[in-house]
Amino acid sequence: MEFVDVIMQRESVRNYDPMRPVDKDVLERILEAGRIAPSAANFQPWHFYLVSTYNMLEKIRRCYDRPWMHDAPHILIVAGNRKEAWRRPDGYNSLETDLTIAMTHMVLAATNEGVATCWIAHFDYQRLREALELKSYEEVFAITPLGYPRKEYVKKGQKNRKALSEVAIYL
Repeated sequence: MEFVDVIMQRESVRNYDPMRPVDKDVLERILEAGRIAPSAANFQPWHFYLVSTYNMLEKIRRCYDRPWMHDAPHILIVAGNRKEAWRRPDGYNSLETDLTIAMTHMVLAATNEGVATCWIAHFDYQRLREALELKSYEEVFAITPLGYPRKEYVKKGQKNRKALSEVAIYL
């Protein structure tokens, strides 16, 4: 698929086929896209948790309790360590930027593979930390279900975005 087509095809899917798990090789290609993502000073301050077992899926689903989330066969969690991220002299820490880049790479890789995602940042943070038994220095940035849409799922079509003339500034 051409890259612009991948970008145009990506959308937040909330309708997963629970009977169709994603093959391991496809999941590994998605994770690899995150692994090779750029990060400030190449510090790579991240961990990617791929949840596929029934017991862990049930724990994680309680952190974002939406009916459609219970159908996704996999959940990807992107976390990082603020102390391992690059810092600018004025105090800026690159963790969120680095994790955003890695998550974007994986979401677009999933789209390229025909795997649906839905970027989620609003979840029960403490419950998720406990479910994953995260270390004190690990911060969860975002989660996404991974799976194939149900056969009856209809793509939304045209993206509702501002015109380029509203967002691009040419100097």
